[in-house]
Amino acid sequence: MHVKKGDIVVVISGKDKGKKGKVLQAMPKKDKVIVEGVNMLTKHQKPTAKVQQGGIVHQEGPIHVSNVMLWDAKAKAPTRVGYKVLENGKNIRVSKKTGETIE
Repeated sequence: MHVKKGDIVVVISGKDKGKKGKVLQAMPKKDKVIVEGVNMLTKHQKPTAKVQQGGIVHQEGPIHVSNVMLWDAKAKAPTRVGYKVLENGKNIRVSKKTGETIE
């Protein structure tokens, strides 16, 4: 996957197009990510031992990874992600827009 937990991404398609947020969770087996403040779902929660107060809870839902692009802070624009292999055999992510490595 081209994004990881903690990355800042921009939604490029769907009902939340143009929104920017932090990746809270990455699910590589399902090709989905959960982005802060994007794809908000309404969940009706019953009172339980853990949750004393029941009611309506708003939470983020998963979005397909192809609908997000990594935000490049230097270029202040969304960018595609490339990969580079170092001499020691380690893969690193590289911004296609600026050529800088992504930590």
